[in-house]
Amino acid sequence: MTKSILITGASSGIGYATAIEFLNAGWTVGLLARRADVLEDIANQYDTAIPLPADITNETEVSAAFAAFSKRAGRLDAMFNNAGISGPQATIDEITLDQFQDVVSVNLTGMFLAARAAFRQMRAQSPQGGRIINNGSISAHSPRPKMLCYTTTKHAITGLTRQLSLDGRSFDIACGQIDIGNAATPMVTAMNESLVAEGHEPNPVMDVGDAARAVLHMADLPLETNVQFMTIIATKMPYVGRG
Repeated sequence: MTKSILITGASSGIGYATAIEFLNAGWTVGLLARRADVLEDIANQYDTAIPLPADITNETEVSAAFAAFSKRAGRLDAMFNNAGISGPQATIDEITLDQFQDVVSVNLTGMFLAARAAFRQMRAQSPQGGRIINNGSISAHSPRPKMLCYTTTKHAITGLTRQLSLDGRSFDIACGQIDIGNAATPMVTAMNESLVAEGHEPNPVMDVGDAARAVLHMADLPLETNVQFMTIIATKMPYVGRG
């Protein structure tokens, strides 16, 4: 039986790379993002891709997207809770409340909405169960300079992961978190451009496909086994001991 996964933030970066990885592995993949044209382009290339244009911060749109995918796919085996934004690169006194709330809306509220929709479907389906994989970040453990909004929300995702792992046990719902450091995405490219502009060396990066394959490994495990936390980083990036 073909496995199914819904991926949020599937139109770019890690989400896009992960969607392609799962499609090439034969999964039915729900593609949730705002950019409908990109999602349709993927669906035109893969018969098992299901475009789900939606705003991750909109409760009604998220619930409708999950319901539509589960109806078409038959069930929801896994969900990669990936959508996120970096927010302003500034110290706290330079950050407006609107900027902070924008990041919280996507990185925390959006991930809550997606996790809730996935949990609800996995609990109700027969056979019961499934797997939720949250995209944390190494910023969930060790911050980088001037990334307060992003770091704050990613620390919160670690709490979300732990709570879902605990509450999901009774329903065969596993939850894990992947913390990715410097995969080559537009977000990381912009960060490196900013570093260079300030006279610093750019951070080492890794192929985004390596991160995508790590997510596939986590999702492909039987529900009796769970990767609770995985850290995958560019080998030479300043993570351990970074300041």
